[in-house]
Amino acid sequence: MNKIDQARMLMKVKKIQKQLENEIITVEKGDGAVKVEITGEQKLKRIHIDPKYVDLDDIGLLERNIEDAVKQALSDSQKFAAERMGPIMGSLGDLGL
Repeated sequence: MNKIDQARMLMKVKKIQKQLENEIITVEKGDGAVKVEITGEQKLKRIHIDPKYVDLDDIGLLERNIEDAVKQALSDSQKFAAERMGPIMGSLGDLGL
């Protein structure tokens, strides 16, 4: 791969990384009790808990909803990133990355 092709490939990678940074994946659990927002880079942005769903006698349910929402958001974000990066991943080996 020549230097021009390498530069183009790196520009594509940076563009996709920027898209991943700006993409927000939202997951809701517990009929809307918990909402998790995460970026395409797997960075947690926000966890929102709707107070009307909080049952102080069953905090375990709230904890499970949070855990499930975070796990799904991470998984969805990883799938999203893989879909975006997939087409150029094979070419990255030519760049020594």
